[in-house]
Amino acid sequence: MTQTTSPSRIGVVGTGVMGRGIVQILAEAGARVQLFDSQPDAAAKAIDMLAATWQKLAARGKMPADAVAACVGRLEAVGELAALAGCELVIEAIVERLDAKQALFRALEDVVDDSAILATNTSSLSVTAIAASCRKPDRVAGLHFFNPVPLMRIVEIIGGIRTDAGVLARLQSLVATTRHAGVVTSDTPGFLINHAGRAYGTEALRALAEGVASYEAIDTILREQVRFDGKGFKLGPFELLDVTGLDVSQPVMESIYHQFYEEDRFRPSVIGAQRANAGLFGRKVGEGFYRYDADGNRLPSSGAAASAVNEATAGPGQRIAVYVDDEQDTAALLTLVERLGATPVGSPAMTVDNGLVLIAPLGEDASSVAARRGLPAERTIAIDTLFDPAAPDCVRRVLMGTVATTPAAMARAAVLFGADGVAVSQLRDSTGFIAQRIIAMIVSIATEIAQQRIATPADIDLAVRTGLGYPAGPLTMGDQIGPAKILQILQAIHANTGDPRYRPGLWLRRRAELGLSLLQAD
Repeated sequence: MTQTTSPSRIGVVGTGVMGRGIVQILAEAGARVQLFDSQPDAAAKAIDMLAATWQKLAARGKMPADAVAACVGRLEAVGELAALAGCELVIEAIVERLDAKQALFRALEDVVDDSAILATNTSSLSVTAIAASCRKPDRVAGLHFFNPVPLMRIVEIIGGIRTDAGVLARLQSLVATTRHAGVVTSDTPGFLINHAGRAYGTEALRALAEGVASYEAIDTILREQVRFDGKGFKLGPFELLDVTGLDVSQPVMESIYHQFYEEDRFRPSVIGAQRANAGLFGRKVGEGFYRYDADGNRLPSSGAAASAVNEATAGPGQRIAVYVDDEQDTAALLTLVERLGATPVGSPAMTVDNGLVLIAPLGEDASSVAARRGLPAERTIAIDTLFDPAAPDCVRRVLMGTVATTPAAMARAAVLFGADGVAVSQLRDSTGFIAQRIIAMIVSIATEIAQQRIATPADIDLAVRTGLGYPAGPLTMGDQIGPAKILQILQAIHANTGDPRYRPGLWLRRRAELGLSLLQAD
């Protein structure tokens, strides 16, 4: 295909929520769009709904009043596929079934010109497989929008194995006219965004399965402890699963795991499967990990769930002796504990009033560190320093003990680290706390996507930040923390657990060893 201009006459097959959203942004960009739906009158009703949407936008001053008539004038409902004969591009937004999409594209090939592009909005099916039944598979591509289409300003442009490069270029030009960002990705399970998103929920479910903390505590830590340019995650992983719905998320987790031939990094959790089987899909049914009222508003957690957050409040000026035994953050932690009112001492033996021993492991669990360094496990407390616990914008500190740490020692540590009003979360012993292991896995999977050349490093960051609403792109997250530190965390968790899901990949290791950015292409 030699054309480079973006298509201006477009057909959209399927006028449900996704189809209407696609039509909306295309018409707003100036394209002429013909709508077809197998249900009688569905296409005409879709135009009426879009007209009402545009009128509301105009009433709120979101678009010029005269633009409403212009947008509606660009739309035409058609009653048969043959009416799409003059379209330069046809986008399907029909049921997510391979046989249905293949049959539609075979029928369209008998209608449109050989130069026309056939694009699928599939979110989970292989573009290559859809194209395989076509006479001209080189003109078939993926054009994956996200719901709600007008607000989710990211589009995945997917090339199958036989897709012509010119087709992808024309789709890029089209997407550029819609004020959406287009990222080109290869045809792999989950494409780019769903692929990159596997770490957040699956690793949180893994930590929950280990009994490290409650789902509410994990959500709170990801929202409040994590800080990239002053921002944490908008939703914790279990809040996000409730919004998406486990009836959607669990099959995606299982599908991507199996499509990658049981790659350990994507291994789903039995917890998700059990809750999905129980019908606890999330907000749409009134109960998931949290409970919701009829309007979808979250109800207060039960006392048991709320207490699992284990927040500490400041004590009455209590002074606690602390011995800091850490190979990396000793000076910073000494300054912090002194500021909070503790008395530093010279060794774990020289304690006052059964003083605490403070460590700050990266990727290791507290019990392993205490054993390796010969520390008194019953008084050893670990603090997460992935995000500076002494920073002015710190609103949450995270502590964990060894399996032998006494409740009294943990309570004294919680009082100390909450002495300035910062909230404190307490965990059971964990390799990599919560933030370390989840952030490291987000970065790890993104570096594997880059290594496999599924998308460019810049597009990986853009797509994930925009499509998943992360506070930063995953490769930028790794750069801000430091590739060497991410590598150290993954290596330590891998060594501690023996689980291959945590093995670092080559993209990460090479850049960490050379001191390069994770965005450095090769």
